[in-house]
Amino acid sequence: MEWIVLAFMSAIFSAIATIFEKKNLFTLDALQFSFVLALLNMVFSIPFFYDVDFATISTTSLFVLYLKTILGALAFLCVMLAIKNMDISGSLPLLVLTPGLVAIFAFLFIDESLSTFEIVGMFLLLIGTYFLEAKPGYNLLYPFKVFYKSKYHHYIIFALLLFTITAILDKVLLKKYQLPPHAFLGFQQIFLAFNFLIIVLFAKKNPVMLIKSIDKQIWGWILVTSILSVGYRYTQIEAVKLAPVALVLSVKRTSVFFAAIGGGKIFNETNLLKKALATAIMIAGAIFIVNN
Repeated sequence: MEWIVLAFMSAIFSAIATIFEKKNLFTLDALQFSFVLALLNMVFSIPFFYDVDFATISTTSLFVLYLKTILGALAFLCVMLAIKNMDISGSLPLLVLTPGLVAIFAFLFIDESLSTFEIVGMFLLLIGTYFLEAKPGYNLLYPFKVFYKSKYHHYIIFALLLFTITAILDKVLLKKYQLPPHAFLGFQQIFLAFNFLIIVLFAKKNPVMLIKSIDKQIWGWILVTSILSVGYRYTQIEAVKLAPVALVLSVKRTSVFFAAIGGGKIFNETNLLKKALATAIMIAGAIFIVNN
């Protein structure tokens, strides 16, 4: 199968999964949903281990992966809190800022230079973000005030910082430690499920009661969300086997556009045309950066 078909499938699966996440969060709180989804993802990720040579996996790589999943669990929880309390068409596009932050962190801490394409990409990200948050009738500083005052935007900012670190750790694990992709996905889901269990216990909640309290009808939606989540990760890995990572990620990032606008339409959100244009500008900026 052509890599672009797999990458586009990954984008569509990811977009639909995000819309289902929003639907589930109408009924469940963010931690409960994150915990149960992590458990299901772990179960559906077991087949990834069938193609793994465990002799090639070092203890150090698994330790680094576990540290990465601690940050990943916190980032996912922050995103769920934001999606639950904000319009999906307003919150989701902000996650496209991750490549820009990765480039800046790489420049500051590991001495990677910034190319002209990366600088142009960052400029587009800033324009898109400003346009996304701007509102008619408000002053020019309104978008900055939103980020400063809204606690749900703070969740997004915190998640972006965590995703930036995890993105760098992904590169370390796949390049320096040569962790096989299937092992990466399988162990990551096990660690995430364990991390969410710890968070649930730390929050003084009963994990068994969290599971039992979910209505049977809701379980169907969560199950579909989990299958889609594992599906988009699997198709992305398969696409990466056939094409450069940057090209795959460029196609995969269109999922943000589909989820933000499709979800916004489904949930009757406002100003979708403006948000669509802002999201398209941000995705263009991200593509400039990752394809450098």
